[in-house]
Amino acid sequence: MSTLFISDLHLSPSHPKLIKATVDFLAQQASKIDQLYILGDLFNTWLGDDIVPDEFQPLIEQLTKLKQVGIKSYLMVGNRDFMLGKTFAGYSGMTILQEPTLIKLGQCKVLLMHGDSLCIDDISYQRYRRWSRNRFLQYCFLMLPASYREGISDKIKQKSRQQKQHKSAEIMDVNHNEVDRVMAQFRVDYLLHGHTHRPAIHELGHEQYRIVLGDWQKEPSFIVFDGYQLQLFDPRVPKDSIASILSLS
Repeated sequence: MSTLFISDLHLSPSHPKLIKATVDFLAQQASKIDQLYILGDLFNTWLGDDIVPDEFQPLIEQLTKLKQVGIKSYLMVGNRDFMLGKTFAGYSGMTILQEPTLIKLGQCKVLLMHGDSLCIDDISYQRYRRWSRNRFLQYCFLMLPASYREGISDKIKQKSRQQKQHKSAEIMDVNHNEVDRVMAQFRVDYLLHGHTHRPAIHELGHEQYRIVLGDWQKEPSFIVFDGYQLQLFDPRVPKDSIASILSLS
């Protein structure tokens, strides 16, 4: 059996085809995997566990089915759905992961992250990230009526779109010194994350690797670890190329 990693699906009620594609994908993978890790931004927006759009019910039911057949599923929040909580995880049969989380694949330690905290060159975003993760502010946000929360969320997304027009691609990517610092802090040779929408397996030297999941704008992007090899499946990365396969030993 295998371990499956996905990230950055950005599911939204306004895109039912992507929701269905996700449900179908998980159903197809159910007979092949024994663990599932979702590394952030499963949803494009999440206003609180008390507000669950009906359009997401088929996904929740499919996640529950995975648990019923013995598949362990883990959920890490991202920059879009950081208000996801234990209530949602509970009724969808998942376990919330803190960021970062250290796991073992085979005999190797692998650090899991969503990845946005690595983009430290984007100073305005990191400022937003700090206050948006404040527990007291989150509590206050959840006390607001649904319409108020939606209005605040829409304004934040609009401002983010405007700011991105003036930011270079390099600023919104990871800072390589920060990657080195985090990997040294946790004493790992493998870092696996999403967020940047730039799927790849990067060799960092000294047998260290940064593995990046892609987003699901057109087709599924996912990583499978079969007990020996870790393989990245993404339409932007040639299948079976050296850049998509990594042996963990």
